[in-house]
Amino acid sequence: MNGKRLQLVRNWLTKHGLRGFVQPHEDEFLGEFIPAAAERLAWLTGFTGSAGTAVVLEDRAALFVDGRYTIQARTQVESSCYEVLNSSACPPGRWLTDAMGEDAAVGFDPRLFSVSRTKQMAQAVERAGGRLVPTDSNPIDEQWTDRPPLPAGSILPHPIRYAGESSADKRSRLAAVLEQNGVAATVLTSCESVAWLLNVRGSDLPYSPVALAIAILMGDGSAQLFANPASATDEVRSHLGDAVSLHPRSALRASLSAFGADQATVQLDPATTPVWIQTLLTESGADVRHAPDPVELPRAVKNSAELRGMRDVHEIDGLAMAKFLCWLDATALAGNVSECSAAMQLEAFRRECPDFKSPSFPTISGTGPHGAIVHYRATPETDRQLRPGDLYLVDSGGQYPGGTTDVTRTVAVGHPEPQMCDRFTRVLKGHISLASARFPIGTPGGQLDILARAPLWQAGLSYDHGTGHGVGSFLNVHEGPQSISFRIDRTGPPTVSKSALVPLTAGMVISNEPGYYLEDAYGIRIENLVAVREEPEPEGAEFALLGFETLTLAPIDRRLIVADMLNPDEVRWLDNYHRRVQSTLSPRLAPSTRAWLAEACAPLRT
Repeated sequence: MNGKRLQLVRNWLTKHGLRGFVQPHEDEFLGEFIPAAAERLAWLTGFTGSAGTAVVLEDRAALFVDGRYTIQARTQVESSCYEVLNSSACPPGRWLTDAMGEDAAVGFDPRLFSVSRTKQMAQAVERAGGRLVPTDSNPIDEQWTDRPPLPAGSILPHPIRYAGESSADKRSRLAAVLEQNGVAATVLTSCESVAWLLNVRGSDLPYSPVALAIAILMGDGSAQLFANPASATDEVRSHLGDAVSLHPRSALRASLSAFGADQATVQLDPATTPVWIQTLLTESGADVRHAPDPVELPRAVKNSAELRGMRDVHEIDGLAMAKFLCWLDATALAGNVSECSAAMQLEAFRRECPDFKSPSFPTISGTGPHGAIVHYRATPETDRQLRPGDLYLVDSGGQYPGGTTDVTRTVAVGHPEPQMCDRFTRVLKGHISLASARFPIGTPGGQLDILARAPLWQAGLSYDHGTGHGVGSFLNVHEGPQSISFRIDRTGPPTVSKSALVPLTAGMVISNEPGYYLEDAYGIRIENLVAVREEPEPEGAEFALLGFETLTLAPIDRRLIVADMLNPDEVRWLDNYHRRVQSTLSPRLAPSTRAWLAEACAPLRT
């Protein structure tokens, strides 16, 4: 099937006089989660991960994925059609330099590439002697005959008790900065930014509670919202207020052109804005100014109401996790649990809470060798039974009006092998080291990454993904601008990602998730969400300190811990954490689950 579809795209290239075409995973809003109608990369290649890029030439084709997806991509993509490459070790531009002939025209869909990415790709193609050409249509759209319809979900008010600040106040605060900088308006193309700014949520996507929408924030604090008007009820229109006008998405082009007619200065984020928007503004006469999305940092720094909501939902989510882990211990060894049935059972426990809205991402439920696939997704075709001796990795989360959760636990099914316990304990040591960190205000996340990796590095081991990502408040489970990470290129030294240079700020919520993966054998990851907070200054301190408040409440499998590998401070952290998990969750659990939790949270050395 993939070979036939690849040939259809090549026929399209010939018809349009192109030598190649670049297809990313993104949709027109450049978000992580996209509707079924935008899964063009999956249609073309068979790869179903959330990040990747395909490059199709006349005689060669390649799929580029990051370290989370290299194993998955090799299992899903026909090797006779595509080379599967790690984008860190071999980015598309480097591959094109070797694969593309001179004076070749390579097409791309300008709706699916940001301004920054277009510039990077154009430079790479030019270095190879070719040129990057925007196309008026997408070859996949023309060939995808059974393409699903675009979503038509609802826009919903996000109450002030969860938001903590009115939309009017948010708009006024950000508009004052625009006016101070001489900017007439800023275009917000991130659906999460639109949702946060206007205090709305939506149901267009399966895991991120947003509406597919773009907004323009004006210098006077008013805003234009471009979305599906049919999705906005009278209640939503009243919630938005008179200062926010609602328009169909098709009206965006005319509104952008109007700025050009006025020769206005318009701000946009080159990292998140589709390049067609900049092209239209520039060609119509507007003065385009580049700056980071002004919503991104305020959205990441949670206010007191948002932090309170995050704490509340982690207690709710912890109850579901306790019930699930108890159930798993009672049933897995009998051989009646599979990856799919375990994921379904975990979601069922979460749905017992009336406030649960949806998973925050597709549950990663992998046992044995599937656990080594960082973003594995079980399907009926790949579903594997949990077997004695397996390590079972489950990474999951929930969306609640008060906040978003993301938690990973690795569980022993039966008796684990000594190597598994050694690796698990090293991951735990890294997790505890990061959770316990105290650091000066202004410290970027990238400087903390080594704390989580050091115990693995001592044994010549590591993991090929970041250690921490930001998390939204009833928004995307992966949120910028902060991270704890560096990019790993095994052919050279580690390089820090842009997000890892962002200083951590009190109020940010971020994950702590070191791991270890042995291909074809097992995977290990321990993930809690933490909130950055101010710490008391020690006597004689010369600067203020920040640290982390752990939000996630779920026991860590003590059967996998080599106690002698932990120092007294690490044992104390683990015992204190488990004591808090038990005291918080036990009063709301049934007696049988309460008894199981007491055993799971017992002191490590008894």
